[in-house]
Amino acid sequence: MDGLDALPIEIRMLAWAIALGLAHLLLAAALMTRERGLRWNTSARDAEPAPLGPVASRLDRAQRNFWETFPFFAAAVLAVVVTGRASADTALGAQVYLWARVAYVPIYAAGIPYLRTAVWAVSLWGLWTVLKPLLF
Repeated sequence: MDGLDALPIEIRMLAWAIALGLAHLLLAAALMTRERGLRWNTSARDAEPAPLGPVASRLDRAQRNFWETFPFFAAAVLAVVVTGRASADTALGAQVYLWARVAYVPIYAAGIPYLRTAVWAVSLWGLWTVLKPLLF
């Protein structure tokens, strides 16, 4: 094996989750700038900003929600790989976490409440699946 094939799938999913975090950041920032203007974006932002519209607000909340679970995911992935406890189950868990988090973005942006919560729960199941071998 060479290149990416040599990396554990959990580490590859972590790298893609980092890319997703950057995409969250850029997408939310782009919509905020579109609504509030370039002058606001480049300012010191000392004044109270104008409220965001529905989609920009949802994407901002989706970004904050991602950052609530990502540190746990990153720590679990790194710990499971470093301790040699990676397995087919942890690989599946990492993939489920990532793909659920990817799906979460457009679902939240569209404002689909119950599906959004279900996808969030699926991502937590993936995170738990990665973490479980470290606990039991």
